Amino acid sequence: MNRKVAVLGLGLMGGGMARQLLGAGFDVAVWNRSPDKAAALGEAGARIATTPADAAAGAAIVIAMLADDSVSDTVWTGAHGALAAMSPDSIAIDSSTLTDIWVTTLADLAAKYGVRFLEAPVTGSRDQAAQGALRFLVGGDPATLADARPVFEAMGSAIVHLGPVGSAATVKLANNFLCGVQAASLAEAIALLEKRGLDIEQAMAILTDGAPGSPMVKGVGRRMLDRDYAPHFLVPLMAKDLGYAAQALADVGIISAMAQAARQCFVEAAAAGEGHRDIAAIVEPLRKI
Repeated sequence: MNRKVAVLGLGLMGGGMARQLLGAGFDVAVWNRSPDKAAALGEAGARIATTPADAAAGAAIVIAMLADDSVSDTVWTGAHGALAAMSPDSIAIDSSTLTDIWVTTLADLAAKYGVRFLEAPVTGSRDQAAQGALRFLVGGDPATLADARPVFEAMGSAIVHLGPVGSAATVKLANNFLCGVQAASLAEAIALLEKRGLDIEQAMAILTDGAPGSPMVKGVGRRMLDRDYAPHFLVPLMAKDLGYAAQALADVGIISAMAQAARQCFVEAAAAGEGHRDIAAIVEPLRKI
């Protein structure tokens, strides 16, 4: 088996994924728009590529973890894009959070190059990527998934095949829609409790031990109270995901006031200087009111 794998995009998630592949013995090439993020992986044994095409050349599987539809388009199909450099019958995997419209288009473009395609967005964040504990939501051909399974298993703890291309993007956007709405409402709830002068730890224990106490509320709530904003999931990326979710809902006739309102919380937090921080930082502008 050709064990050459390329990873495109080395942010909070892609870097951890590449490191897991190296640990599993794959021959890994990496590319990132900001080359400095690749340096540590180079020291760990990865080949640092100069372009997406350079990374993809000769690889059996190319995995992208990128910011949005536009960046995905550029990295796969732009000048020095990965698709044109890939070998026929190799596998392109995009693990970014994207729209179903774009991943369906990307699958068609890959087919024109004789490249097989899977969408595989993930649940989990920075820590799960670093631990090889991501859950991959996969859309695409089952036989292609079977061929790519060893790579997924090196990076994650669960693989869920949801159906054809586009199905995983839809589930991932529904997932992040619910997460974003919870985080936005949690920030407002914490600000209310603090402004009323309540014992915040006591009050939060009631919330986290009761019906609202989802893993999102517990984890992000703790970071809000501790003012620990080291990035797990960046504020602008959640704003993007909520925008994509609002559009997906609109496409089926649902005009979501909740998605739009939650997105605005993240947009305003980014405008207030919190864009480089974890989504928990959306509480800070409310604390200053």
